[in-house]
Amino acid sequence: MPETGSDIFIATIKNDLSEIERLSLIIEDFVESRNLSIKTAFEFNVALDEILTNVISYAYEDADQHLINIRGKLADGFLTIEVEDDGREFDPLKSDNPDLDSGLHERPIGGLGIHLVKKLTDQLEYRRQDGKNLLVMRKIANRQPVKTGSGKDNPVSDT
Repeated sequence: MPETGSDIFIATIKNDLSEIERLSLIIEDFVESRNLSIKTAFEFNVALDEILTNVISYAYEDADQHLINIRGKLADGFLTIEVEDDGREFDPLKSDNPDLDSGLHERPIGGLGIHLVKKLTDQLEYRRQDGKNLLVMRKIANRQPVKTGSGKDNPVSDT
């Protein structure tokens, strides 16, 4: 069960890919209740999905259940999400950028997800702390435009 405060949320998920959807709903609710743009929510959810898929799929050397802690915060104009796991050490900031110029069948498998995360977030930080990986993702928290009317004469963009 997530813990939510005025501008924070804390959630814990199991290392099971089905848990990502549950977390996605928590983030959507958090972003919507703070009047942040749909684009901000979408891009953060895509980035978080990529990170969590990598953690769940590759970080653990055993088949045991592991817990992944996610903390979110809205402060100083940024939406910040921290992902903490006890998997093997992996710094996504040190991963090579994929070769985007080669043909699809000529490229080695892997690397596109991390590349996408780097493009969808404004700041990324990684550190290994107390035997755990801690990835901090920040995105400028764009506010949803205020609707002042309705109908096609008053288009509202989602930036």
